[in-house]
Amino acid sequence: MKSRKVLQNVPSHIPAFGGKKQKPSCLFRNFFTKRTKELKPAVQSAPGWKLFGKVPPRENLPKDSKIIQQEYEARTGRMYKPPPPSARRKNIEFEPLSTTALILEDRPANLPAKSVEEALRHRQEYDEMVAEAKKREIKEAHKRKKIMRERFKQEENIASAMVIWVNEILPNWEVRELWWQGLPPSVRGKVWSLAVGNELNITPELYEIFLSRAKERWKSFSETSSENDIEDAGASVADREASLELIKLDISRTFPSLYIFQKGGPYHDLLHSVLGAYTCYRPDVGYVQGMSFIAAVLILNLEEADAFIAFANLLNKPCQLAFFRVDHSMMLKYFAAFEVFFEENLPKLFLHFKSYSLTPDIYLIDWIFTLYSKSLPLDLACRVWDVFCRDGEEFLFRTGLGILRLYEDILLQMDFIHIAQFLTKLPEDITSEKLFSCIAAIQMQNSNKKWAQVFASLMKDNKEGDKNHSPAPKS
Repeated sequence: MKSRKVLQNVPSHIPAFGGKKQKPSCLFRNFFTKRTKELKPAVQSAPGWKLFGKVPPRENLPKDSKIIQQEYEARTGRMYKPPPPSARRKNIEFEPLSTTALILEDRPANLPAKSVEEALRHRQEYDEMVAEAKKREIKEAHKRKKIMRERFKQEENIASAMVIWVNEILPNWEVRELWWQGLPPSVRGKVWSLAVGNELNITPELYEIFLSRAKERWKSFSETSSENDIEDAGASVADREASLELIKLDISRTFPSLYIFQKGGPYHDLLHSVLGAYTCYRPDVGYVQGMSFIAAVLILNLEEADAFIAFANLLNKPCQLAFFRVDHSMMLKYFAAFEVFFEENLPKLFLHFKSYSLTPDIYLIDWIFTLYSKSLPLDLACRVWDVFCRDGEEFLFRTGLGILRLYEDILLQMDFIHIAQFLTKLPEDITSEKLFSCIAAIQMQNSNKKWAQVFASLMKDNKEGDKNHSPAPKS
C-alpha cells in the first residue's frame, strides 16, 4: 500500500516502470538512492552480534574485565587477590573425572568476563562439588573394605569348618553310628535327597513337562483306535502299551498290606504319575518291574516333585542303571564281585551253594531291583536305605551277605529248591538288631582289596579278555 501511495504522488508526466521516456526516470532513481544512503550510517554504526539480522545499536560498549574489577574495588573498598594459576588446584586431592572443573575457567574472549561475585560463587560451588565427590569416594572405599573383610571372614570360617569336618566329625564313630542306627523319619527324606544328589539337574518344572506328556500318552492309549493305526505304529506302540499296563499291574502289587497304593488309595495316582513321568523322561530304560517299590518308598518320605528327582537320580547310579537296563555283562561283574566277598566271609555256605550250582542272580536280582523294600519289612528297608545313601552300592551287596549270614545255619540244611524259595520270601519276623549285627560282621575286604578295587579289577580283566578273543584282522 505504501508503494502505491508513492506512485500516486508522482507527477502524471512521469511514465510508469518500463516507459520509453528516460529523462524523468532519473528523478525516480534518485528518490530511492537517497533513502538507501540515509540508512547506511545506521548499519555501519550498529555494533553487536548479527545472528538473525540487524540488531538495534547499543549505547554502552563492553567493558574490559580489569575495568569492572577496578570499579568494584572503588565501590566496595576491598581488594580481590585471585590465586595464581599454578596454585589454583594445589590443595585439591581429588580431581573429578567430569566437566565440573570447567566452572573455574574463564569465559572465551568473545564473551563478557565474569564479575568478581560470580567468580567467588563459582569457586564456592566448585569446592562444594569437590568436597561432595570426595566424601562419596571415601564412603565407597569404606564400603569396599567392609565387603572384603566380610569375604575374608567367610573364607576363614569355611576353612576352619572344613578342618573340623575332616579331622573331628567324619572320623568320629559316633557320627557314623547315627547313620547306622537309622535316621529319624521326619528328616529321612531330606537326608536321602541330599545324599543322592541331583546330578541330572532335574527341576520341578521339568517333572511337570514329562508328567503332562505321560498324561497325553495315557489319554491317547485309552481312546479307542482302529486296528490299522496299531499296525502302522509298529512294535514301539506295543512296547509303550506293555509299559503302561505293567505300571498299572505293578502298582496294585506294591506294598499291598498298606492299602495306600492300590486303586482308590491316597497314593495310587501319585505313584502312577511318578512312574509314568519317568518312562517319558527315560524311554531308553522304560519301566521295569521293581521300580514301583523304589518310587513308593520315596513318595512316603518326599513331596511329589522331590520324589521324582530323587528317583531319577537314584536309578541313574551305575549299579541301578546296569540292572534296570538289563546289561547282562555288567550284572555278571557285580555277581562275580559279590561271590568274591561271599567266599571270603561265608566259605561253608559258599561251597554249599556251589554244590547245587545256585548262582547269585537267583536271589540278588529281586533284592537289588527293589533295594530290599519288597524283601524286608518297610521300616527295616528304610534303615538299609539310610546306610546305602551314605556308603553307596557296596552296602547293597553287604546287606545281601548279612542276610545270608543271619540264616546261614538254616540254609546249610536246605537243597536248591528250598533255598531259592526261602531267599525269595524272607521271614517276616526278621529284626533290625539281628540283621545289622550280621551286616556289621561282614568284612568288605579281600586280600587287602576293597569292593571298588575288586570290581575295577574284574572290569579290567574282562576288557583284556575281550581283546584276546577278538579276531585278528584279515591281511
